[in-house]
Amino acid sequence: MARCTAPVEGHRSSSAAANCPACRGGRFRGRYRNYGYDYEPSYSSPSSFSSSVNNGGSRSSGGGSSRSVRPRWSRSTSSVLYTPEEVRALTPIRDSVEKQASLDLRDVFLCHAWDDRQGPAKELHDLLESRGVKVWFSEKDVGLGVPLLRAIDKGLANSRIGIVLVTPALLRRLPTEGIADKELSALLAGERLIPIVHNTTYEALREVSPLLASRSGLSTAEDSMTDVAAKLADLVAI
Repeated sequence: MARCTAPVEGHRSSSAAANCPACRGGRFRGRYRNYGYDYEPSYSSPSSFSSSVNNGGSRSSGGGSSRSVRPRWSRSTSSVLYTPEEVRALTPIRDSVEKQASLDLRDVFLCHAWDDRQGPAKELHDLLESRGVKVWFSEKDVGLGVPLLRAIDKGLANSRIGIVLVTPALLRRLPTEGIADKELSALLAGERLIPIVHNTTYEALREVSPLLASRSGLSTAEDSMTDVAAKLADLVAI
């Protein structure tokens, strides 16, 4: 008898079930007892995952989530879904955004390593701006002859929240206590900083900056850069 692959590989989609030698014949929603497991999985379309954070769910070690939720700030037309962990981490940031809704500010201050300015930092900037997010980005907001630190201070003061793009380049720069470190210090002072981990891990960040690593954020290991930008745009929309 063919054995079901659900206990090992999971059946998170119809295609996964279709590839299972035991389930491709129609047992997709059945009960499984292979390999000593006894459980009845439930599968739903993405639209049915929308729920309150109290419904639970967790981020798996494999980079997924057992449930996606729609936070209170999402508009009815938004298709962006978050994990419960992301909602808990981002709710204080959203509260800060709402408190400053009447002020004429940039939506986001983008903190990044100098080495990433033409790479992932620009990619994230462009994705955010394509969604109508007003981003302070040193590559376009610091003119020739303008003192960099003064420009950064002004950018920080005139942005609702900050996002820090955590990359291997940033991890190399942080121990030198350069400009990026000063930006982070200002942003960490309030509930308005979101780490975006890209091509590295929170474990690696924790070794360099335990304080920054203590802030939950988003990761491109969990979502594509496009999806990360969509979540950020949804978060700051007023």
